[in-house]
This record gives sequence, C-alpha cells and structure tokens, in this order.
Amino acid sequence: MTVWADVINYVRVRYEVLEETEHWLRFRVDTGGGRTQQVAVHYLPDVEGAPCAEISSPVGWADKIDLRRLLELAGTSPVGGAAVVDGVALVKHTVPLASLHLEEEFGRPLRSVVARADALEHELGAGSDEF
Repeated sequence: MTVWADVINYVRVRYEVLEETEHWLRFRVDTGGGRTQQVAVHYLPDVEGAPCAEISSPVGWADKIDLRRLLELAGTSPVGGAAVVDGVALVKHTVPLASLHLEEEFGRPLRSVVARADALEHELGAGSDEF
C-alpha cells in the first residue's frame, strides 16, 4: 500500500523541491531544451473513501491565454484535464494512492502532465516559459 510519504520521497529523490508542507509539494522538472515546468502534488485524504494525489502543472495566466483553445487541446490528452485556480490555468490529474505502483501509476502520469503542461504553455503562451 502506497502512502503519502512514499510519494514525497519519490519526488525528493528525482526533482528540485521548491516548497513543501505536510499535504503539498511544489517542485521543478527539467523538460529539456532549456525549459522547466513547475508541478504541485496535493494529498487528498478522502476521495470516494480512498486517499489520492492530485498532480497539477501550470500552463499560463488564465487572462493571458486562449482558454477555449486550452480546453480543446487538453481534451485530446488521455492524462489530465484543464482547470483555472487562483487565476492560473492548469493541467491536472488525480491518482489513487491505496494500491499505487509509484513508477507506473505516479511517475508516468506525472511526466505526462508535465510534458502536456509545458507543451501547452509553449503553444498558448507564445513560447514563454514562465512556469
């Protein structure tokens, strides 16, 4: 059974942690080509009776990108959905923690969310790398 501590350790070993609380991590992932992408992982203790981790990565400021285009592009990906939180457009995905195999069921979706968010930030933000 995977616990939140396993997720924290997985992230700490692989990425530069920028901020951390008991139920939340923010870290930076190198996406290649001189680009990086910020990611947040939140611990959700009870989603339909089971603990989950929510992975999110910013695409851009909601008032500076084409949100309709973001929704269209996000809809073509098998991992993640689009949201706006505190004025920031995000790609988000939630994974269960109860029987999670870290590399396959956390690492792979994490990398997919990061790659998708970085590509969308690049496309919708006119090549910017603000996040």
